[in-house]
Amino acid sequence: MRFLFLIWAMLMVALPLRAEEVDVELLLMVDVSLSMSPEELEIQRRGYAEAIASDEVFAAISSGFTGRVAVAYVEWAGSNSHNIVVDWRLIETREDARAFASALDDHFPTALRRTSLTGALQLGQQMIETNEFEGLRRVIDISGDGPNNQGGAVDRRRDAVLSAGIVINGLPLMTRDGGFSHLQLDDLDVYYRACVTGGPGSFVLPVTRWEDFATAVRRKLVLELAGHSPRVMQAQFVPIPDYDCQIGEKLWQQYRNGVGQFGGP
Repeated sequence: MRFLFLIWAMLMVALPLRAEEVDVELLLMVDVSLSMSPEELEIQRRGYAEAIASDEVFAAISSGFTGRVAVAYVEWAGSNSHNIVVDWRLIETREDARAFASALDDHFPTALRRTSLTGALQLGQQMIETNEFEGLRRVIDISGDGPNNQGGAVDRRRDAVLSAGIVINGLPLMTRDGGFSHLQLDDLDVYYRACVTGGPGSFVLPVTRWEDFATAVRRKLVLELAGHSPRVMQAQFVPIPDYDCQIGEKLWQQYRNGVGQFGGP
């Protein structure tokens, strides 16, 4: 009998723990590169905190099959510049949502150097594949105000993420009131569609004025958590012919050649 008990105990230890089922695993990845001013970083943080605690977002969470979602919040900049501000948390009640928002309110972001969408997506895929949740949908929600300029080809990394069954949505920040405008793109939303986002129902939702940021974030979270996508600005797998996904790296090289080797978003 003792022998059988030991065998049973060994089997229980060897078996993997069953993941907790949720409607969505949603990873929020927020740009904190040097091109973002302290005021803009503050607007981003507060915008996400207010959105997650809002009635509209909680209604979207409650409308799902299980009424539960898993959310994490990460700040990103260069290839090795990532800050997991709030690791994976289950949001099922209003108290859960308020606690997540409070954790963001207690955090004061700091700008970091360079812009590696590639590195952010790589980290995002790793975080989704190794967490303790099993989502009916898995989504990386990435925002940024410029193209990739470090870490390798962003479109190749995007394709790897999509192959893992993870959808990527984009929030390109096109306000044009920060620094390093020479490294930004007038068609950043098109760049995001062509090179960064993808997957069934994926979308790109540009922000052109900081006054609209909080509303855009709230709308985006409702769409993602409720499993809907806007009819316009859908990315899905529609290719954009002849777009140069290396444009960010080329702009960075021009900047280094003309200005110097230090600094930059």
